[in-house]
Amino acid sequence: MTDKSPHDAHSAKKSGKALKAKRSERREKGQAAAQMQRLMHPRKQSG
Repeated sequence: MTDKSPHDAHSAKKSGKALKAKRSERREKGQAAAQMQRLMHPRKQSG
């Protein structure tokens, strides 16, 4: 009979550091895109 331990399925977890790095890269990319949008398409000022 095979071992059906639930812990075997989760052995490929990524480390928290890698997840944090991915999150920060994604945030930086989003900020750069938002900044470029503001430069390319400035909002009309009312007044």
